[in-house]
Amino acid sequence: MSDITIRIGGVPEHFNLPIHLANEKGFFNKNGITINWTDFYGGTGQMTKALREDEVDLCLLLTEGIIADIIKGNPSKIISDYVITPLTWGIHTGLNNSLQHDDVIFNKKHAISRFGSGSHLMSIVNANSKGQTMNPDQFTVVNNIDGALASLTNLETDVFYWEKYTTKPYVDAGQIRRIGEYLTPWPCFVIAASNKILNKFPEAVDKMLDIIQESCQQFMQDNSVISIASERYNQKLQDIERWFHSTEWAADSWVSDKMMKSVIFHLKSADIISEDQPIPELVWRR
Repeated sequence: MSDITIRIGGVPEHFNLPIHLANEKGFFNKNGITINWTDFYGGTGQMTKALREDEVDLCLLLTEGIIADIIKGNPSKIISDYVITPLTWGIHTGLNNSLQHDDVIFNKKHAISRFGSGSHLMSIVNANSKGQTMNPDQFTVVNNIDGALASLTNLETDVFYWEKYTTKPYVDAGQIRRIGEYLTPWPCFVIAASNKILNKFPEAVDKMLDIIQESCQQFMQDNSVISIASERYNQKLQDIERWFHSTEWAADSWVSDKMMKSVIFHLKSADIISEDQPIPELVWRR
């Protein structure tokens, strides 16, 4: 069988280091798989769009974002959990903004990478969990972290949710302030693949998953990856050390039905999907 190329997308963050290390060690190539990686600086919303438009075959993206988008017609399936611990979202504001606490943010302007992204969904889910509601006109699309920094600094927006450790260098440098944190009530990242690649090369996708999960298991046992992640992602060693010891990657492809129900409940409660929305098959059944 000739080599199969699989186009993978992910955020340029430390969570995806196990896959990059496996690729650099040649684990995919040895099994007849070529990985073509794309960094998506715009996060989950940008990746769901790329899956829809056949720009990638597979993505590592936020659980709630891909579930919402498959329900809305994305021709893809979740094929495995990836990071099974919750994501810690930092809640940020501009240096010169008068905001001091995250309990008064729900009537403010929120910067989001795009509609349907994690930064958008978490604003709504967090508000909803506190008995508050967010209106669509409270959101401003800023595309990525650079856009958010500019928007917060210019006081065009007041609040921005992004993964805590990714934004910490900007907080440490005094470019933005973190005024709170929010933990997702479910595992943070899953792996999703287009129906097209699943129908065309199911064995290659399964083999690729085996390699990713083996690499994740090795990664979790190897403390030397802490310094590698610190250097590659320009993070303080003690921050990466704390992150490493509070993060767990999936060792198999099991996806919890209860977790899916919980996410769907929150998406409906937040009016991201309608109460009577039909739910398609979300998970790849081998």
